[in-house]
Amino acid sequence: MSPGTAGSISHTGARLRVLAAALTFSIGGAGIKACQLTSWQVASFRSGIAALTLLLLLPEARRGWSARSALVGLAYAATVTLFVLANKLTTSANTIFLQSTAPLYILLLSPWLLREPIRAHDLGVMAVVASGMGLLFVGSEHPYATAPDPVHGNILATLSGLCWALTLMGLRWMGRSQHAAPGSAVPAVVMGNLIAFFLGLFFALPVQAARPLDWAIVTGLGTIQIGVAYVFLTGGMRHVRAFEASMLLLLEPVLNPVWSWLIHGERPRSGSLVGGAIILGGTLLKTWLDSRRNGVERS
Repeated sequence: MSPGTAGSISHTGARLRVLAAALTFSIGGAGIKACQLTSWQVASFRSGIAALTLLLLLPEARRGWSARSALVGLAYAATVTLFVLANKLTTSANTIFLQSTAPLYILLLSPWLLREPIRAHDLGVMAVVASGMGLLFVGSEHPYATAPDPVHGNILATLSGLCWALTLMGLRWMGRSQHAAPGSAVPAVVMGNLIAFFLGLFFALPVQAARPLDWAIVTGLGTIQIGVAYVFLTGGMRHVRAFEASMLLLLEPVLNPVWSWLIHGERPRSGSLVGGAIILGGTLLKTWLDSRRNGVERS
C-alpha cells in the first residue's frame, strides 16, 4: 500500500468519525422526548453519565483542568441544560434550529468579549441568521404531546443558542492562552457536564415512578449521545479541516427533527423548516467566509 493510499484512508476514516459524531448527536431530541423522566432529571442524569463516560474513554479529559475550563464549563452546562428543557416543551426542529443561531450572538459579542471586529460580510450573515430566527417565532406552532408549550420552549432554545455561543467563544479564549494544550476543550466539556449534573440535582430529586426504559434512555443519552459522540468528534477533528468538519456536523440539525418526526410524529410547520434552512445556510456561509479569510491570512 502506497503512502498516499494510507493517508487517503486515514482521512476518510476521520471524516466518518465526524459524521458518526453528528449522527449520534442528532438522536438527542427524540431521546429526550421518549424519556418520561422530568426535564430536570433528564438534564442532570444525562450530564452526570456523560461526564463519567468521557472521563473513562478520553485520557485528555482527566488532565488540564483549570479555572478557565470551569468558566467555559459553566456556559456549556447552561447550554446542555437549556437544550433538554427546551426539547421537553417545543419541537426538536425549533430547539436545534434556535440553538444553531449561535453564530449571530458570536458576531454581536465578539467585539466586546474577544476584541474581534465585525467585518462587512458579517453584517450580511447576521441579517440572514436573524431572518431565519424570526420565522421560527412568527405564527403558531401546533402543540404535540411531546411539545406541549412551544412558545416557552422556543425562548429556552434561544437562550441555549446564546449559551452555546458563549461556550464557543470561551473555547476560543482558552485556545489563545499560552498554556493551552491540545484537547483543552475536553476538560471544559467534562466540567460543564459535572456542573449540570450537580446543579440539576436540586430540581431532579426525588425520582418517582421511573420506568426501567426511562433509565435505559437517559443512560444511552449520557453514554452514547454525548460521551461516545465526543470520542468520535475528538478522534476525527485531529485529521479534518475545521471548515470540512463544520459542514459534516451540519448533519446533526438536519437529522434531529427527522428522528422526532419518525418516532414521535412531530411535523414542524413550514415556516419553521424554512427558518431552520436559512439559519443553517447562514451558519455555513459564515464558516466558509471565515475559512477563506484564514486561508488568505496564512498565504
